[in-house]
Amino acid sequence: FNDIEIIILIRGEVIIVKLYNTLSRKKEEFKPIEEGKVKMYVCGPTVYNFIHIGNARPFIIFDTLRRYLEYRGYDVTFVQNFTDVDDKIIKRGHEENITSEEVANKYINEYFVDADGLGIKRASVHPRVTDNIEQIIAFVKELEDKGYAYAVNGDVYFDTKKFKDYGKLSGIKQEELEAGARIEVNDQKRHPMDFVLWKAKKEGEPGWASPWGEGRPGWHIECSVMSNRYLGETIDIHAGGQDLKFPHHENEIAQSEARSGKNFSNYWLHNEYINVNNEKMSKSLGNFFTVREIAEIFDLEVVRLFMLSTHYRNPINFSDEILNQSKAGLERLYNAKEKALFTINNLEDSKMTEEEAKLQEELAGFRQKFIDAMDDDVNTADAVSVIFELAKFMNSNVTEKSSKEFAQKVIDEFNELTSVLNIVNKDQKEDILDEEIEQLIAQRTEAKKNKNFQLADEIRQQLLDKGIILEDTRQGVKWKRA
Repeated sequence: FNDIEIIILIRGEVIIVKLYNTLSRKKEEFKPIEEGKVKMYVCGPTVYNFIHIGNARPFIIFDTLRRYLEYRGYDVTFVQNFTDVDDKIIKRGHEENITSEEVANKYINEYFVDADGLGIKRASVHPRVTDNIEQIIAFVKELEDKGYAYAVNGDVYFDTKKFKDYGKLSGIKQEELEAGARIEVNDQKRHPMDFVLWKAKKEGEPGWASPWGEGRPGWHIECSVMSNRYLGETIDIHAGGQDLKFPHHENEIAQSEARSGKNFSNYWLHNEYINVNNEKMSKSLGNFFTVREIAEIFDLEVVRLFMLSTHYRNPINFSDEILNQSKAGLERLYNAKEKALFTINNLEDSKMTEEEAKLQEELAGFRQKFIDAMDDDVNTADAVSVIFELAKFMNSNVTEKSSKEFAQKVIDEFNELTSVLNIVNKDQKEDILDEEIEQLIAQRTEAKKNKNFQLADEIRQQLLDKGIILEDTRQGVKWKRA
């Protein structure tokens, strides 16, 4: 075996996977802690507003990684949290004159609307901070007892000087971090890089009783606690956006490993940023878009394909032009699928020919190319290219002259690979034609049979005005929505 191969026998297959580990700064063979099982944690949203397009990228990418690992036979426990108590949530509650809990509940529900549109699978567990307060307090108390945390006026801070490996994920030495990091001026801290584990309650804020007085968790502590509670002290994969690498993930490592004395996560994965029209996304530039706003213009499956068409560790540029290209590409894939299904439905049962048996070898090659791409650090860009190649193969080789056996094998292969990326899985005819349209199609068919071509053309135009495009084929009339 060559240097990228690792043998893990699952479902009788040899699985070869490499992931780029931010911690080691190189691709590594993926070796889960327990054979056949994967423990994976992905940072979720702070629920005070609709998710934006920048949030969508890690959610889509790491949903796809999870789906691929499951496709390869792993049993994946996937945890994604909701931050449901935070300064922004409290502020939004004051603005809307509702409680922080009501704000969080509202935007958790809205998250699922957008996530469903983006084709994101529900996590095995979606823990909320407020459901883990008892565990957070106990975690912070352990850090204090071990000498890694100190309390000042009801706040509790992590002492970064006590954790010798602080900075190992970002790769920056603590002196450099202290010189240039974004740090709030706070005289209570012993050192500039110390971070808050527990915040004393202020007027108008939610709070919980603790050994240090009423208060609430700091941001970083929540993910360490929920990961530990639902996945254990050491997990296989921790993932999120590039913006979380420092300080959030750096601080997670420090507090988790200080408490347990064990490695927190064996693999750290981070996706790169999104630019909008070649500029960094920001509210001040007016190029900040929520997923809900984009859904008013584009089907969110277009956004999913757009995100998967670039490798996750490369920056990606978001624009109407590029989304329209993704829309056109998605339509080509759906058209290829619909054409193949229509052909198969009109074929009589028949066995594969010798010529088709040779084509089947070529067909098998698409799956291997797809797996090779995904095994190589989740290279969805190359995997998407394979699917387009397969669609072209399907268009050329699934015809009215095909055997039904071969045609079915081709569409099955197409469906299998697209399902891994969760694209091209919608039923294009899921909207039932209303009675008037059905009658018009039937009338046109009858008019053509009677050679009344003028009436047939008039009905075609009526249907086009209603957004229904007809295509006459040897096997009958096909339709699609414009």
